[in-house]
Amino acid sequence: MTVQALQDNLQQHFPDSPLILAGNELTLEVLPNQLLDVCHKLRDDALFKFAQLMDLCVVDYLTYGCDTWVTDQATTTGFSRGVEVHGESTWTKPRFAVVYHLLSVEHNFRLRLRTFAPEPYLIVPSVLPIWASAQWYEREAFDLFGVLFDGHPDLRRLLTDYGFIGHPFRKDFPLSGHVEVRYDPQTKRVIYQAVSIEPRVLVPKVIRDDSRYEP
Repeated sequence: MTVQALQDNLQQHFPDSPLILAGNELTLEVLPNQLLDVCHKLRDDALFKFAQLMDLCVVDYLTYGCDTWVTDQATTTGFSRGVEVHGESTWTKPRFAVVYHLLSVEHNFRLRLRTFAPEPYLIVPSVLPIWASAQWYEREAFDLFGVLFDGHPDLRRLLTDYGFIGHPFRKDFPLSGHVEVRYDPQTKRVIYQAVSIEPRVLVPKVIRDDSRYEP
């Protein structure tokens, strides 16, 4: 199946869903309440046969279009990266998007499916009944971004610790986190406490003049 053929079939079957072609790759955008119907058709329809969910991830568009490192020239002192944000975001869609990467072995083609999690609750339907591989993908997305998948039978944290606070892949999550762990010799156990590391701005390494490199 060619990209054009897939694009024509998608436009014909999902006329109300925006279809984006970029870099010879197709992205289909659907509303959360349409997600399961669309996924069923993409998996079962003979024109598509997207039988495999290869990946599921979340994108945080909080600072989309902004830059924290603006420079057109070299420097010998380093750039103050991350100190301040330059420019304003022009993003008008919801902040969090859930992205599904689908594979059709029968037609030898891939498709990106995107839906936006409405705030403030960030709830989208679980696709676990359609693709079993969504089991851990959805748990990972919940753990790192806080998106809830309605219908998931075991939505627990997957990568962070039991007492972890927050969702570390969100762009407004502090780099040093909220808590740290250490061994307390008095209680003879590992305890949680407030972060004692002072936040600092990282500056990219710059190689300056050095006598060791002179011929």
